[in-house]
Amino acid sequence: VQLVESGGALVQAGGSLRLSCAASGFIFSINAMGWYRQAPGKQRELVARITSDGSTYHADSSRFTISRDNAKNTVYLQMNSLEPEDTAVYYCQTRVWGSDYWGQGTQVTVSS
Repeated sequence: VQLVESGGALVQAGGSLRLSCAASGFIFSINAMGWYRQAPGKQRELVARITSDGSTYHADSSRFTISRDNAKNTVYLQMNSLEPEDTAVYYCQTRVWGSDYWGQGTQVTVSS
């Protein structure tokens, strides 16, 4: 199982970013996928999750949107109206045969 995040960047408050997570090594279309983030000194937290049938959960649905493209084995996180409090390393996650797998993370920094 391999998860590779990309799209993190330094952005000004109010800006937008789209994160991508390219997956391989498992049957992507039947797996739920999640985006988590971890800010310095804080615990990792769930940002959004999408099931195999496309059902979604968002911790903040007004600004963030998770989506998936099964043809590309990729899950996305669209982030709008970014705030300095969104600064964190963002991780892609999935569970395969009862084990959790994580990507290496992508840094998102929001300047005020």
